[in-house]
Amino acid sequence: MPNHTYHEPLLALRNISQQFDGEVVLRDISLDVLDVKRPGVQQGQVVGFYGRSGIGKSVLCRIIAGLLPPSTGTVQVGNPLRPVVPGDVGFVQQRYPLFDHRTLFDNLLVAAARKHAPAEAKARVETYLERFGLAPHRRKYPAMLSGGQRQRAAIAQQLLCSEHLIILDEPFSGLDVAMIDEVKKIIIEVTTLDELNTVVVVSHDLVTTTSISDTLWLLAPERDAAGQLLPGATITKEHQYNLADMGLAWRPGVDAVPEFVQLVQHLKDEIRKV
Repeated sequence: MPNHTYHEPLLALRNISQQFDGEVVLRDISLDVLDVKRPGVQQGQVVGFYGRSGIGKSVLCRIIAGLLPPSTGTVQVGNPLRPVVPGDVGFVQQRYPLFDHRTLFDNLLVAAARKHAPAEAKARVETYLERFGLAPHRRKYPAMLSGGQRQRAAIAQQLLCSEHLIILDEPFSGLDVAMIDEVKKIIIEVTTLDELNTVVVVSHDLVTTTSISDTLWLLAPERDAAGQLLPGATITKEHQYNLADMGLAWRPGVDAVPEFVQLVQHLKDEIRKV
């Protein structure tokens, strides 16, 4: 029997296309991220998002975040769904930008104050400092934090001012094995903070990202019946992978499972086709 069920969409993309100066970059992308529920578990969603360099991943992420209007199509987020606006979606970039002249506590308070009254904002900051293991560093300035602490702070910052959905841009880039494990734990922690929390991980690290995801998207060009490349990249139904239904989600040590290894090899082959 399945140990999970699907409910209303938390993110819906419909017929997204994007052109710049007449050049088609993205074409006809329609996707849903559904609220997945597991018995006895507060379970958010993790989407792994792949594609070769220059394919248009950053463009699609900016569209999802409401930072770039698509040439055609719509993006809706939330529960219930509504058209995305800037600020709905947190976007954690590789450099983890924080205000250098503010303490960690004050950095998070600025974010929380965008959505909450002063007393509620302070209470939420205290909660996030504890949940992310940052409470001992509350009075430190960004320059005094380690790379891992800055990353946790940047993720907490975006969660405090966004609406359950965050995009992580290459969160594993340049990290050693121990730090990669730490970041994986952070992402899982984020998804268990709230049933509606959804994390989109944009990464070239196929193994690590796939091991923590319940859904995968592969952005790639399509070919027509004659084998010619169609303009613009898209995410076909064949390139949307439901790891939960495949029995590969939420499994400790999944990267050693033969079916997982086969899937990663399949993803590599698909990315190399173009």
